[in-house]
Amino acid sequence: MRKDVRILLVGEPKVGKTSLIMSLVSEEFPDEVPLRAEEITIPADVTPERVPTHIVDYSEAEQSDEQLYQEISKANVICIVYSVNNKKSIEKVTSHWIPLINDRTDKDSRVPLILVGNKSDLVEHSSMETILPIMNQYSDIETCVECSAKNLKNISELFYYAQKAVLHPTGPLYCPEEKEMKSSCIKSLTRIFKVSDLDNDGILNDNELNFFQRTCFNTPLAPQALEDVKNVVRKNMSDGVKDNGLTLKGFLFLHTLFIQRGRHETTWTVLRRFGYDDDLELTQEYLFPVMKIPPDCTTELNHNAYLFLQSVFDKHDKDRDCALSPEEVKDLFKVFPYMPWGPDVNNTVCTNDQGWITYQGYLSQWTLTTYLDVQRSLEYLGYLGYSIIYEQESQAAAITVTRNKRIDLQKKQTQRSVFRCNILGARSSGKSGFVQAFLGRNLERQRKIREEHKSFYAISTTYVYGQEKYLLLHEVMPDFDFLSEADLACDVVCLVYDVNNPRSFEYCAKIYKHYFMDSKTPCMMIAAKSDLHEARQHYALTPLEFCRKHKLHPPQPFTCNSAEAPCKDIYTKLTTMAMYPHMAQADLKSSTFWLQASVGATVFAVLGFAMYRALLKQR
Repeated sequence: MRKDVRILLVGEPKVGKTSLIMSLVSEEFPDEVPLRAEEITIPADVTPERVPTHIVDYSEAEQSDEQLYQEISKANVICIVYSVNNKKSIEKVTSHWIPLINDRTDKDSRVPLILVGNKSDLVEHSSMETILPIMNQYSDIETCVECSAKNLKNISELFYYAQKAVLHPTGPLYCPEEKEMKSSCIKSLTRIFKVSDLDNDGILNDNELNFFQRTCFNTPLAPQALEDVKNVVRKNMSDGVKDNGLTLKGFLFLHTLFIQRGRHETTWTVLRRFGYDDDLELTQEYLFPVMKIPPDCTTELNHNAYLFLQSVFDKHDKDRDCALSPEEVKDLFKVFPYMPWGPDVNNTVCTNDQGWITYQGYLSQWTLTTYLDVQRSLEYLGYLGYSIIYEQESQAAAITVTRNKRIDLQKKQTQRSVFRCNILGARSSGKSGFVQAFLGRNLERQRKIREEHKSFYAISTTYVYGQEKYLLLHEVMPDFDFLSEADLACDVVCLVYDVNNPRSFEYCAKIYKHYFMDSKTPCMMIAAKSDLHEARQHYALTPLEFCRKHKLHPPQPFTCNSAEAPCKDIYTKLTTMAMYPHMAQADLKSSTFWLQASVGATVFAVLGFAMYRALLKQR
């Protein structure tokens, strides 16, 4: 909504423009009227809409045409004043003033007009019979007000309607010629309906209507008032009410009715509460609330955000199979202006046998987006209506900013839940296979992935000492000379080499010595394709000797060329290293240490699955 309103009064000389302004300010008719009133500013606290209002007078005797044109360009609303007892001043409305204003304003952003019939105290008849055809001819005219500066009739109402024409304009909402709402308004209200339809059954039941009413107008509807609203809809359309709830058609009909009856402010209040501006676009302030992320800190979703996202998943998982079919994904994102997830997402997170995103995969993708691009995550949460449904000031309330990584190292403990592992290695060393294996895909399943749908990320949960954590794998393109800060910024590094390729290990050794030998980032060497013959590496040291020299773990054998899903123990080890980078290599090599971590992972994976099944039964 605008932060102030500028009202310009124009019209023929002697119609009473200046008198109207002075009568409003002094609340009495002035004995002496100057040629032109000075610009007046009415403070926000004395206006009905709580917005500062500037009222500007025009005098042909005191101002040039150029000054008039400047004032027209600055005005938010223009009142064309005529005298109800002066036929010529009425004719000038269409012959002079409206054409002049239209010539000086852009066609796509016309200024709303108010016709003001002054001096109603001098006649017994109304001018509305003459004015109505003019209003029908020009869609820019918001309304007509007959008033009297002398006896103060409708003076306050005049300026209220002028304010209203700016703050609650008809133009973006409704087409008078077609007598129907504009498509952009229908689109916005449809999104609002879908966000408010908490169980996604296509109707707003009494609880949802009351929540909507309370959200927009800070007060619930009494049971009888609810029934009255539904009865109005029933009388006017057959499919506006279903199962005693309001359908989308009924919801849109009510807003059309509000607009047709001059109650634009009702619809605008709803639109603005759900984040829309005067052009029916979601505002930047709504979609992208300000967040400060200090260096070496990461962003994660908090508990309430996960609860909200779970409720969104639940209401779209129609068949209760713990996965989202392509149709269910499409339905979920209908409140978005575009489809945010491409085919690569299905290769970034866990899917079921049909390739559909599972519940775990769905939450993982949200976790990934929040970690890599928190502004995008805030935008997505805005489309879903997080701050409205959870009654928060903004989507920023869904985000936790972790403490500086250096403090974690000093305190030798972390409160973070998401850890990043960058995967480096020469071309064809097995990096992609390692990344996809984390999602439970063996080589046979990986070969079915189309090149254009490939993802360089994979994210899923692991369990370390009974704690559920997210491990984010990122495959870094092999370019020794141009590794960026982003390529190096992570919690743990995987250096992957192909045991069957004698030249593969050399790249890993050089990368380690150049970038990681003196860093505090823990590293693990992965001996990929371990099902193949192990060739002698063309390097001064064997991989095992290299790891011993630099106090690294021995190379971890890995293959995804198996009939079953690849073993996940290695990913638990990576997560553990990321969580405890301060621990000595000897501690991490301890078989007891890894046994405790992996047993914890197995127990909690089984428990987690059982708990989710239990939750499903309660739905």
